[in-house]
Amino acid sequence: MCHLIQLPHLHTWALGGPPPDYSTSPLPLVFQPLTEFTLLEGAIHGWFPLLKRLERCVSAPLHRVKESLRSLRTPHSPDTIIGASFSSTVQMFRNLARLNVGPCCCSPSGNGQCAFKLNDDDVTELVKALPRLEYITLGRPCPENTCATTVACLLSISVRCVKLKSLAIHFNTTKIIDDLRNITEGPRLQELRSLPRCTLSRLDTFQIPLSLDEPGLETGADGVINIFPSVKYCTGYDETWRELNRRLNVMRTQRDMNVPCAPPLSVDLDFPFI
Repeated sequence: MCHLIQLPHLHTWALGGPPPDYSTSPLPLVFQPLTEFTLLEGAIHGWFPLLKRLERCVSAPLHRVKESLRSLRTPHSPDTIIGASFSSTVQMFRNLARLNVGPCCCSPSGNGQCAFKLNDDDVTELVKALPRLEYITLGRPCPENTCATTVACLLSISVRCVKLKSLAIHFNTTKIIDDLRNITEGPRLQELRSLPRCTLSRLDTFQIPLSLDEPGLETGADGVINIFPSVKYCTGYDETWRELNRRLNVMRTQRDMNVPCAPPLSVDLDFPFI
């Protein structure tokens, strides 16, 4: 494996095993400028700590790959925790366009074991470091509703990643109406509210639960459009999401009829594997 790392024309690499023991390798610790890096099931636990250590090396073994990498994927790792350590490691690849972690990072048994441990501030730091992201999948959103992220992190994503085309992320809906009001009224997000948003056309919420009354559905639909002005679909497994999607479409139609506006940028609906 140490020899593979040195191949001069290596651009795409998929790994399913642990990293080599560099302490016994005679080769210099220098990665080629990869554009795609895929860590298969189980590999992430060995490779991420190594990447973090190598980033601090004086010899700068990751110097070229930190600039060149465009796609980082971990297609299936059920025991992966998406937390601050994971996020800080990913942030070194500042030119990433695709970040795909999934699909099964949460317990399918419904025992409260959600593997998504980021909060709104963590997500904000992630997208500030990776403004070129176009495809974000941070695990398939689960039904536990125990995560610390709220819809406020969606505003950060929309503002910081203006080329965003696809998004899957956990967010807590327990107090979603209050959270949406904080987005439009809270002083903490005042700066973000004045900035342009991305042109994301579809928000998939998967198994995130949603419970809203009649006024809440209107507030929810209006809030989603406020965060993602170009959104056309907001879909989830919960019937309430489907009803919110219907309200959203009615609201968008009314706005398009009454308020002239410039056409949105075209969006290439290329979805990651999730």
